[in-house]
Amino acid sequence: MDSLYGIILKSTGGFYYVEAADVVYECKARGIFRKRNNSPKVGDKVKITVPDDGYSSIDEILPRKNTLKRPPLSNIDILVIVVSTVEPSPNYLVIDKMTAAAVDNDIEPVIVVSKSDLKSSDELEAVYAKAGIKVFSYSSEIPGSASGIKEYLSGKISAFTGNSGVGKSTLLNTLYPELELETGEISEKLGRGRHTTRTVELFKIGGGYVADTPGFSTVDLERYNIIDKENIMFCFPEFKDYLTACQFTSCSHTCEKGCAIIKAVEDGIISKSRHQSYVSMYDEVKDIKQWQKK
Repeated sequence: MDSLYGIILKSTGGFYYVEAADVVYECKARGIFRKRNNSPKVGDKVKITVPDDGYSSIDEILPRKNTLKRPPLSNIDILVIVVSTVEPSPNYLVIDKMTAAAVDNDIEPVIVVSKSDLKSSDELEAVYAKAGIKVFSYSSEIPGSASGIKEYLSGKISAFTGNSGVGKSTLLNTLYPELELETGEISEKLGRGRHTTRTVELFKIGGGYVADTPGFSTVDLERYNIIDKENIMFCFPEFKDYLTACQFTSCSHTCEKGCAIIKAVEDGIISKSRHQSYVSMYDEVKDIKQWQKK
């Protein structure tokens, strides 16, 4: 019987698939995790026991760098947010909720704008360049347009997310053809794509690990990644230099006189759409009590 340290690649049907010492073991988790309401997640670094026969067991979950409730992932370095220029058109509030959720969880947000052959990505790139968020433009019709993305993700643990129909699985197949992920066509009736990814799984590839996740929706973000109103301002990196420059220390940065952030928006330093997203997110959570987040 051996004890090994590894990483959870996949969870399905009560089993966990752990890569340890270049071997993938099918494991069961000890009941103590469920009792503590701390079930293992994909991305967890764990200690397992490998018996001479029978199932291996997960005995310990090592301290997590970060964790997301939806998608259920841990220890992520980069959250790749895939956004399309058209079909579906970009929703800035949804994008900003995803970037904020990443920053709040100590994950670097990276935006990949797909379908740039159908419509220019210049507007999206301008908005997020001001925010200090890395943006890549990509089209499956333009050879080599994904090469910079692949290089940036090398050696990292990355999660890919984005609403259905934006080309998330197509992008992953372009970056890593050996994945051969299932993709879906756009539904003209619904104006969006079908959900083609049903489980969260880490793939060891490109010198690191890549996760494909089910479509990330506004409902997921609102329900599972609620950010305290006091913390939302810190989830917008471009606000940092102005947070202590307001006329009043109690400034919420939404509409107050003498707000340095509002002045920066008026001066074109901070994008108007980003501030609008901040105000919307603040208004959504300002009256939520702590017990309501449980």
